[in-house]
Amino acid sequence: MSSHAVNAYTDAELAAGNETAKRIRFVMVNTSHPGNIGAAARALKTMSMSELVLVAPKQFPSEEAVWRAAGGVDILDKVRVVETLEEAINDCRLVVGTSARGRRIPWPLLTPRAAGDKIWTEAKQHDTAILFGREDRGLTNEELHRCHLHVHIPGNPDYSVLNIASALQIVAYEIRMTWMNELAGGPLSFDDWDMPLADQRQMEHYFDHLEKTLVDIGFLDADNPRQTMTRMRRLYSRVRLDEMELNMMRGMLTALQNFIHANQLDLEKSKD
Repeated sequence: MSSHAVNAYTDAELAAGNETAKRIRFVMVNTSHPGNIGAAARALKTMSMSELVLVAPKQFPSEEAVWRAAGGVDILDKVRVVETLEEAINDCRLVVGTSARGRRIPWPLLTPRAAGDKIWTEAKQHDTAILFGREDRGLTNEELHRCHLHVHIPGNPDYSVLNIASALQIVAYEIRMTWMNELAGGPLSFDDWDMPLADQRQMEHYFDHLEKTLVDIGFLDADNPRQTMTRMRRLYSRVRLDEMELNMMRGMLTALQNFIHANQLDLEKSKD
């Protein structure tokens, strides 16, 4: 797309796009090399993105990060640093994890292009996040299990190693292309929904509630849970509960727990 076409957009259209972009956060987890943080800030700047969150970086602030950021220093100036992944994503209603390899239990997987469409469209309504893992080993399985979707960049199968800032640039580029296509009148639509989707904090409370209930009814062995909760997380990631549905599910769990407790009391009374 030519620069002339981009400049033809109205200030109102670009302002609306900028507000959507602010609801897309790029989360770097335990980054070891400060230069990669600076390169990531520069990559975001070139794609008109601005929200960078660092989870327990090994070294930041850093002069090397500033040097590598070049014209993206303003991104570094407002970067948010948190200690845990929960702090970074708790209020997000879509979380996408980047994954460089297959997993024992496969997760819903998107190409960067499909992820760009999905992230941009959802960011019009609520906060979203894309997670990028450590330079040497990426995201852990537990971190990936907190994601609704995974995105994989299909590189050379003989050498698929990709620098973290380069991976971030590719995903940011695809999101920007969705933005530009939308401004040009390209087709992009997903079904509207009548209730807000549950955010990550709400879902984590639900998973804790579900696990306890499954243990209480004897379905789940707390000492040998195997992959039960991982598969339950995958199931709910595909379904994407909204807030009302989540409240209904938690109400059902509470009713089940109350029923079990009442039966236990009746049994104890009968023994007396």
